[in-house]
Amino acid sequence: MNKDIELFINDFTKEIEEENAAIFAGAGLSVPAGYVSWKELLYPIAEEIGLDIEKEHDLVTLAQYYCNENLGNRNRINQVIMDEFSKKTSLTENHQILSRLSIRTYWTTNYDRLIEEALEKEGKIPDVKYTVNQLAITKARRDAVVYKMHGDINHPDQAVIVKDDYESYFMKMSPYITALSGDLVSKTFLFIGFSFTDPNLDYILSRVRSTYTNNQRRHYCLMKKIVKAERETDVDFSYRQRKQELFINDLKRFNIKTLVLNDYSEITDILRKIEINTKRKTLFLSGSAVEYGHWRKQESEAFIHELGKSLIENNFNIVSGFGVGVGSFVISGALEEIYMNQGKIDDSRLILRPFPQNTEAKKQWEKYRQDMISRAGISIFIYGNKVKDGKLVNADGVISEFEISNKQNNFLVPVGATGSAAKQLWHQVYKDFENYYPNASTDMEKAFKDLNDENLTKEQLIEKILLFIKFLSN
Repeated sequence: MNKDIELFINDFTKEIEEENAAIFAGAGLSVPAGYVSWKELLYPIAEEIGLDIEKEHDLVTLAQYYCNENLGNRNRINQVIMDEFSKKTSLTENHQILSRLSIRTYWTTNYDRLIEEALEKEGKIPDVKYTVNQLAITKARRDAVVYKMHGDINHPDQAVIVKDDYESYFMKMSPYITALSGDLVSKTFLFIGFSFTDPNLDYILSRVRSTYTNNQRRHYCLMKKIVKAERETDVDFSYRQRKQELFINDLKRFNIKTLVLNDYSEITDILRKIEINTKRKTLFLSGSAVEYGHWRKQESEAFIHELGKSLIENNFNIVSGFGVGVGSFVISGALEEIYMNQGKIDDSRLILRPFPQNTEAKKQWEKYRQDMISRAGISIFIYGNKVKDGKLVNADGVISEFEISNKQNNFLVPVGATGSAAKQLWHQVYKDFENYYPNASTDMEKAFKDLNDENLTKEQLIEKILLFIKFLSN
């Protein structure tokens, strides 16, 4: 990734953490899921009135021509919208990542329901707005607001698509213009899959620009670099390149910084990196114990309690199941810090996922683990033992969580000093440290080595754990 993209990732991560981020999604976000582009949508409409869709660039006017030819009747357009956007599709990875991020504001010109479906699948409650009256109603316990400024598939007759719709938009839908203008002033937007040819958005951006002149908030846009088409002449290709350069430069008037990509797949890579960055402060804590090694049971329980408390105290969030002999002490320490010293209760600080114990539920444990681990960026492993057939063995559940964490690109922190599976995993990582932690500093490697020191007191070991994860989270 180039420097501009890295700077964007860091900046947008910060905006997400401070709850100032917003997404504006265009058709390009939905096309990979199986939906049509604007050109594909209007292809049969163009054919009916004797026009070649490949020669048309003003698609709003094209749709209006069709209405004109049918005495203002747009039933055929409504049917095309319903047919195309009622098709069964699958969520893309981009939708899934966006739904997992702590973003509370989404704007889109798309008619489909992919954004709200992704949020619902993530267990979030989306408050969807596509009529003026809906703006005055707030859905209870909502996690995000999805503004569909051009309508929804369930009401194709109200979709904004022809010139008449755009010309009357400022009267019929003026509250949306006000709401978007406010968000553009107070939030940092990432435009994805958007062409910036929409008349409504152009008007709103211009109004914000004229009001705030040189004090506009910075926004970002992801755009694919022009590629030479098959059989395209050098002259035509150079012309399109120059036009894109001028277009990108024009977006600077609205303080929109364009990040030019070589391929659309880079969007997913960028979103993955943003998600990893946002999860650096969330830790998955894996462990179970029926035996506590070189410390007495009471000392070990105190260590786990203090570890949970210290992690919260140092502004980390914890995701954990109820690992036998570990989970309850992590929870008690975390809750002590949250309730007694943090000053406010925030459900995101401690996310608990107790494992269901019935026979059928056990079949779903791996999927359950994947869900828990996906919410964190760092995985810590302590102890990890159980009794099987009367013998003490390393816990295969802890080892499974290590493997899942590795596959999900979490940072891995086995605390070898606690023994059992954690010690086995510490040796595995240390033996191949450069692959697990490429470009790690000497200090970072030493901090990892200290995690296996059984001579440390429980207070010293907690300090070493905190030191190492701070290398990872900064």
